[in-house]
This record gives sequence, C-alpha cells and structure tokens, in this order.
Amino acid sequence: MRRKAKRLLAAALAAVLCVSLGMLLRQMLQYREGQAEYEEAQALVKLPDLSDIQPAPEPAEETAEQPEETPEEATEEAPVYVDPYADALRDMDFTALREVNGDVLGWILIPGTAVSYPLVQGADNQYYLNHTWKKWTNVVGSIFLECSNSPDFSDFNTIIYGHRMNNGSMFASLKYYKQQSYWSAHPCVYITDDAGTRTYRIFAAYEVSTEGSTYQLGFSGDASKQAFLDDCMARSVIDTGIVPTVYDRILTLSTCTGSGHATRWVVQAVLPGQAPEEAAVQEAAPAQEAAPAGEETSAPEETPALEAAPAQEETAAPAEVSGQAAEQVGVSDVLAETAVEAAAPEA
Repeated sequence: MRRKAKRLLAAALAAVLCVSLGMLLRQMLQYREGQAEYEEAQALVKLPDLSDIQPAPEPAEETAEQPEETPEEATEEAPVYVDPYADALRDMDFTALREVNGDVLGWILIPGTAVSYPLVQGADNQYYLNHTWKKWTNVVGSIFLECSNSPDFSDFNTIIYGHRMNNGSMFASLKYYKQQSYWSAHPCVYITDDAGTRTYRIFAAYEVSTEGSTYQLGFSGDASKQAFLDDCMARSVIDTGIVPTVYDRILTLSTCTGSGHATRWVVQAVLPGQAPEEAAVQEAAPAQEAAPAGEETSAPEETPALEAAPAQEETAAPAEVSGQAAEQVGVSDVLAETAVEAAAPEA
C-alpha cells in the first residue's frame, strides 16, 4: 500500500514538474518575442542613439535681488536652455508604426532606464494588457494611455499603464523611484508625438489604492485640482522639491506593486503650464473664498489589473540600462509568474 502511494506521489510530482517546465519555456519564449517586437519598433521609428547624451544643466532661477546690469550686459540676450533629449527626439516619425497599428500615439522615454516604448491607446483598458503594440497576444502587453484620456495629453491628469515584468521590461523600473537617488539620476519623462516632445519632471512616487483619487480624470475647478495635487504630494515617498500648480499638466504612470491587485505603484510627473493673466492678478491680491464647485468626474470604474505576475522586491536600483536591452529572466522568478498565469485563462 505504501509503495503504491509513493508511486502515485512521484507521478503527481513528475506531472507538476513537467507542466511547470512547459509553462516556464512558454513564458521565456513570450518574453523573447516581446523584446524582439519592441526592438523592431525602435528600428521602425528610427529612435536616435541617446547613449552619449549628457544632460545640460538647467539655467539657475532668478533671485529677488539681482545685481545691476551694465549697458553692455543689458544688450546681451540670455542663452536659451535646450533639453538635449527633447532636441534629439523631436523629429521622430511615427508613420511606419501606424502602418502596423493605427492606435500608436507616440513614444515614451525615461533616459537611462528600460522605459523606451511606443505608446498606444485602445478602446478600453483591457486589450493592451496582453497585446503588444503590433496587436499580437503576449503577456508583456503594451504601454498604453487610459482610454478615457484625451490623446493629445491636454487633460489635467493623464494616466499611462504598463506591466511590471520580472525581466525588467515595460514599467518594471518604476519601482526604484522609492529611492531618492534613483529619482535624482532619472528625473524626467519624455513623451513624443506628432506635436513634438514634452518634458515632464517627476515630482512624486507612492503606492495607492486602485480606488484612490490618483486615478481621478475630471475636475470641477481649481479647488478640485489643488486638492488632488495636495493628496499626491502628501503620499509621495520622495521629496523632489517640485510643487505642481493647478495650471500645469500631470502625467501619472501606473504599474502593479508585486504584492496583490488592491494597490498600484505610481510615479507622477508635471508639465509646467502658464497661469492666465487674470489668475496672476488674483494671486497678487488677497485670496478670495472660492465659490462652491460643480460635480467632479470620478476615476475610471476599474483600474487595469497590471500585475501580470508577482515580482520579488529589490532593494537596490540597477545600473543604467538602454531601452534596447532587458535583464535575463531568472528561473525562480518565471516559475512564480507561471504559477499565477496557470490559474488565469489566457486572453
């Protein structure tokens, strides 16, 4: 009896091992296929070589007291600051990508990280969770814009989703923004589309509920926007010294946490705007009590489940990587992913 039980147990273990190995190989194959597809996208869009770019120092802010200018100095124009990354990206042409997929909006880049991908927007927030930019089924999915956001990035809060993959691809590197030093080394997000390149400065990073106000899309007025900004700043685990205003545009990058589906890890960046003249006058005068605002638009009914698989938390940030390379997948990490994937139906 015992011998028979041992045989059955050995057979069951062998079956589990075979299934796990099969899923492991399938997962590794999908990772490799996904990497090849995104390398193809970089070639089609003719992504410029950014490896040798050294960020130019930004001009110092003017202080309240400035030394008097001599006549010669007054006639000289101050040099105009040109962001080298924005300058290199501004001439990108997305025609070739759109011939493959008309959902392509542009390109997202965080220099020195693996985040360098085509940006797409679908009719819903589910399709691109398991489809690449070429619309091929793959667990790596795509980097995609919230379906309710305006594709021209004119909304006050624009949300972009992406998976946190265990091989370091997609939005995996966002998890390192809990470290102040990582933010210092990678402080900007660049969005390039037909209108040119927008430079967003990262100001906050934190974990938040999928039902949190971070995913709010509609705002009834400046008071509502300010409440949103105050909440973001209060939640942030890094102190960047950057304080957005209600006249700016916010970019919210959202990915999974690696510890369940109830919360997400977000990194937020700001595109500076300009206050209207009447608002500037009002700010100079004593503040007036704001009138009651109308109803606000709530966050999307369901935040996309971006957690393709549980990920092991890492304590140290990686060395800088190019957008064309990804980390090798560890067998233990992928086994953890395949266990989750086996429990869910394939899209």
